[in-house]
Amino acid sequence: MKLADIQIRDPFVVESEGTYYLFGSTDKDIWRSAGVGFDVWVGSAPGEFTDFEGPVPAFRPPADFWSRTNFWAPEVHRWRGQWYMFATFKPLEGCRGTAILSAEAVTGPYVPLSDTPVTPRDWECLDGTLYVDESQNPWMIFCHEWTQVGDGQVCAIRLAPDLSHSEGEPVLLFTASSAPWSAPLMGRAPGSYVTDGPYVVRTNGQFVILWSSFDATGAYCIGQATSQSSTLDGTWVQSDEPLFSGDGGHGMVFAAPDASLYLAIHTPNKTPDERAIFVPLTWSGDRLVAAGEIVR
Repeated sequence: MKLADIQIRDPFVVESEGTYYLFGSTDKDIWRSAGVGFDVWVGSAPGEFTDFEGPVPAFRPPADFWSRTNFWAPEVHRWRGQWYMFATFKPLEGCRGTAILSAEAVTGPYVPLSDTPVTPRDWECLDGTLYVDESQNPWMIFCHEWTQVGDGQVCAIRLAPDLSHSEGEPVLLFTASSAPWSAPLMGRAPGSYVTDGPYVVRTNGQFVILWSSFDATGAYCIGQATSQSSTLDGTWVQSDEPLFSGDGGHGMVFAAPDASLYLAIHTPNKTPDERAIFVPLTWSGDRLVAAGEIVR
């Protein structure tokens, strides 16, 4: 299949032994239909990233799975020799949140580690991502949803070494309204600000969290927050302008074989038209900037 032919939201690219794997929200209607699961496509290096094999089923819920809807935003990470998937689900009872699944192979099949989300059970949450601190302790960075708090939050919570559950209380990193470019939702929930899709970039001596929201025109955008202490603690400084503002979001960064960086996002932000694109990136001081021809 061609990249432009794959309907996908929240794209996430994993490289393993020279092969690139494309994950994402792959149900045809992630908002209203029952969750089918998650698929993965297998492709080549980004410079030639137009042809894919697949889809390969990466996760299919067992008959007694505790969720039936909102199968969203799978991320796949390598941790202590095992592959782990962080994905959002809506439980049959209770609040939406991010759960963690595991597999021996990058393509799965992934098996849930718990029968509830790892995020706080009484919080409406989504889009958890893995962060490993300087002491090699695992954390989940996630969004506390605007639907519950109004001003969407990006938070962090420490995970157990086996990633099966959280340890301690969540820590607030920043809110959506702290970004100059972020604006309240238009036409609904006046005064509410969205946080979506946090993703950690640690390279070039920088510690940046990419995240998504909406600007004053109503366009879905990606911004970036830089840690002034290069840790979770301390001040987070928001970019004045979005990294990408063309009605695309929920981004992550991956490296090509030549170490050049690409931003993977979906655009437009409308079902069933959403497709993955890869935006070349470079560093400008402590900020990432788009630089080059987009791969579609």
